[in-house]
Amino acid sequence: MAALRREVGADPGDEGAVPVGAGEAPEDIKMATYTHDQHSLSLGHANLRRSMVIEIIEKKIEYLRKEKTLNIYGTMMIGTTASFSGLLANFIFRHCFRVNHDALKTYVSLSILPFLSTVVAYKFLVTDALYSGNISQESCALRSSLVSIACGVLYPTALAFSKNGRLAVKYHTVPLPPRGRVLLYWVMLCQKEIKGMVIPLAFQASLGIYNGIQHYAIFESTLEKTVHED
Repeated sequence: MAALRREVGADPGDEGAVPVGAGEAPEDIKMATYTHDQHSLSLGHANLRRSMVIEIIEKKIEYLRKEKTLNIYGTMMIGTTASFSGLLANFIFRHCFRVNHDALKTYVSLSILPFLSTVVAYKFLVTDALYSGNISQESCALRSSLVSIACGVLYPTALAFSKNGRLAVKYHTVPLPPRGRVLLYWVMLCQKEIKGMVIPLAFQASLGIYNGIQHYAIFESTLEKTVHED
């Protein structure tokens, strides 16, 4: 009985007695430390990904800004040359029909309308088609040259011809044509001046081809840089 009492009343702090779990941190402290480390890693990874995404977006915006600037420059150049073609055509046909009236009105319309028509046609037929990926380099150059010829030479020539022809009839600056042969009469009257428009026609065609090739090259380089950065 004495031995049993001795065993029951033994002090757990005696030498040789090792408490359970001695030297180990509690489970709640371990879980808190692990969760904190995992959260820190996730936060750092998220910040890194966010900085990379922001950098890629900034580079894309920079490329698109450069491309937009160059594209606007090319389109404005074709539109400006179309305006000069309109002014030249107006000067030629005013001299041909001997018209001295409404000079400001005709010159303003012959400079603005060809410019606007060229810019709008180039956007719809070349720029939008290029961004949709439906045309090749040859097709882009062809479309650009056709827009440059049609809106930069043919349209202002026809516009100047009709406007100054009506003014000639209104103010009787040239003999009236016979009935039913008005267009033929005016063409015969201005055939030498019409031949002079061949020079701006050749210039606009060359400029359109060059601008189309440059536009396509800029688009391709921008697309390759954007894909590479991704």
